[in-house]
This record gives sequence, C-alpha cells and structure tokens, in this order.
Amino acid sequence: MENVSYTPRMEGLDALRGFALFGLFIVHMPELFELYWDHPATDPLQLAVHDTVWLLFAGKAFALLALCFGVSFFIIMDRAARRGVDFTGRFVWRLALLAAMGLLHGLWYRGDVLEVLAVMGLFLLPFHRVRSNRWLLAIAVFFLLQPLMLVRIVAGLGGAGPALGEWANQPLRFWSATTPQVYLDGGFVETLRTNILDGWGFKWLFMYESGRLSQILGLSLIGMLLGRIGFFSRPRDFARARIVGVLVALAVAVALHFLREPIAALVPATEAMFMPRALANALLGSLSDLAVMAVLMLGFVALYYGGAHRALGVLAPAGRMTLTLYVVQSLVFVPVFYGYGLGLHASMTQLQAVLLGLAAFAVQVLVAHLWFRRFYYGPLEWLWRAGTYLTLDVPFVRRGGGTGERVPA
Repeated sequence: MENVSYTPRMEGLDALRGFALFGLFIVHMPELFELYWDHPATDPLQLAVHDTVWLLFAGKAFALLALCFGVSFFIIMDRAARRGVDFTGRFVWRLALLAAMGLLHGLWYRGDVLEVLAVMGLFLLPFHRVRSNRWLLAIAVFFLLQPLMLVRIVAGLGGAGPALGEWANQPLRFWSATTPQVYLDGGFVETLRTNILDGWGFKWLFMYESGRLSQILGLSLIGMLLGRIGFFSRPRDFARARIVGVLVALAVAVALHFLREPIAALVPATEAMFMPRALANALLGSLSDLAVMAVLMLGFVALYYGGAHRALGVLAPAGRMTLTLYVVQSLVFVPVFYGYGLGLHASMTQLQAVLLGLAAFAVQVLVAHLWFRRFYYGPLEWLWRAGTYLTLDVPFVRRGGGTGERVPA
C-alpha cells in the first residue's frame, strides 16, 4: 500500500468548491429536483426568482464543479509524482469507486453527476501526459467550442451531403422528453424502477446531446492547467490576472447575453432546415454560461485573496465534504418533492424553494464546521479515500478532537 500521508490543503480551493456546491444546490431547489418542468412558473414574481437563479447559476455551478474536478485531478497526480509514484492505475480505481457511488446515487435521483464525472475523468489521464501548457489550453478550448455541435451545424446547412444533412436537421431527442408521471405521483418502488430502466439512459442522452460531456472535459482540462501553473497554490502571483480576467469575462458575458439571439439569427433557417440556427443558439448559450462561470470563479477567488477570505472561507468546510453533502442534498429533498414523499412539487413556489434552499445550505455549512472539529474527512470522502488505497488505516477521527492538527488533503 502507498503511504497515506498528511498534506496541506488549499483553503481557497476548498471554499471555491463549497461555492460550486452551493450554486448547484440552489439550482436544484427551484428546479424541484427536475420536477419544475412539469408545471413551470407563470406568476411574474416566481418567474423573476426562477430567471435570476438560472442566470447566475444554472449551467455555471455545474461547470465550476467540473473545473474544480480537474484541479483536484492535477493535485492528486502531482503529489504522487513528487513521491515518485505513478498514480495512474490507482486513479482509475478511484474513478471506478466514484462511478459506483454515482450508480447507487442514480437509483435515488436520476440527475446524479458523480457517474458522469467519473467516466469523463478517464479522459484526463492521456492529456495529463501533454507537457505543453499551450497545447493543453488549445485542446481544452477545442472541447469547450463544442466540436460535435459545430459539425452538426455545418452538416445541417447542407455542407456534408443530403443524407448527413437530413440527420443533422433532426430535433434533439431530449427536447421532447417529459417528466415521468411516476415521479409526480408514483410510489418509491415505481420511482426506483424508472430510475433503473430510464433514468441513466436519459441522463447520458442529455449530457451527450446538450454538449455537457464536451464541456466537462474542456473545463476539467482548464482546471488541470490552473493546477499546473499554481493558480491556487500561489494566488499572489495571479492577483492582477484575476482582475483582468473578471473584466474580460464580464464583458463577454454581457455581450453574449444581449447578442446571442441576434447572432444565431444570422444562421440560415427554413422550415426543413431549422436545427443549425437552434444549435448555434445553444452553442452561444454554452459559451455564455462559461463566461458567467469565469466571472463567478475569478471574482470569488479575487475576493477571497483580496481581503474577504474570512467571510468566504466559511464555505471551505462544505467544500471539503462536497461528495457527502451533494448526496445528502438529494437524499433529503428528493422525497420532499417527489410523489412517494411529501409531493411538494405541486405546491411549492420558486421563492419558497429558494428560501428553503438557502436555509438548508446554511445548516449544511454549520454541520460541516462542527463535523471537522472531530473528523478529518466527510463520511463518503473517507470511504472514497480508504477504498482508493484499499485500507482502513486512513485517519478519520481527530486525536482529542482538537483543531490544531494538520488536515489531510
């Protein structure tokens, strides 16, 4: 067994991961864990609440989580390399364990992302051997530009022959998906059966057709690159770059917000050839989400290292047990909204859901603070680490319950 040692943590990265977890949760709550789309809001106030959450966090928090995943990948591989250890095989096993947890979590909630991150993490391994940061950046940008979507746009415009053009102009299948009725009023066993038979298939269909898989890979590579250059380990070196980055990303985000539809309208469209314009709009939307995510990430880090570390550092314990809290969120709130539980999807307003989410996340942060007074890891984090090294000899309970001991990464 490899040595399971103590290593210093990057508290700023933990806080950022906690912020990403907050953003993901505050989207899931008004989304009613995927049941919102069966009866979307029509009241102006509720629409305003919904649109505000979506503008700030929908697609952005998930992207930020993927970026943090890439940073974590680099840290793990780099620390092993510094000890003279090739961690590749064990990292594959680590991803297999994450996928297993995702599969189990997917039985409860079909929107699970752990399984997706685990599978996409496999693609990071060959790119880890790319030594040129410029090449790595170019590869990341390539995936962020949604190459498959671009190919389909070109094919749909008739640039790849009639047969391929006909395929490219078929509507995306997830567009016509509806909320399974069993989620709304069915029992637990029926919900479980639906998640097994249809949930995984729909999730992967959505991830593929929406371009999320390409985006996850691109963002994970960006995270790996940020780890390489010391963006989080030497934050003072990037103080000016962060401010410039925030301003550029904000300008791009504002421009895409107002120009997205006019630019997409420039793509030719007819009754039979409608997909290229729709896909161009989706591609621009993806880039808009990335720009807002960059504003959130760079702005958060700039504030954290610019004097607000005490305030924002409150999120760090939640960031250290993201895996546990992410799973607990659905374990608690899926039954709140689904038919086999309280069934509140039919009565809870968007404002109520957001306020409940804010209160619930505050409780999670408090629990995380209290937890780390006694323990080194969150429960699932400890199981994941112990499983990775195939040993129970991984520190878990703090000696004497003190807070002065070094925290394992």
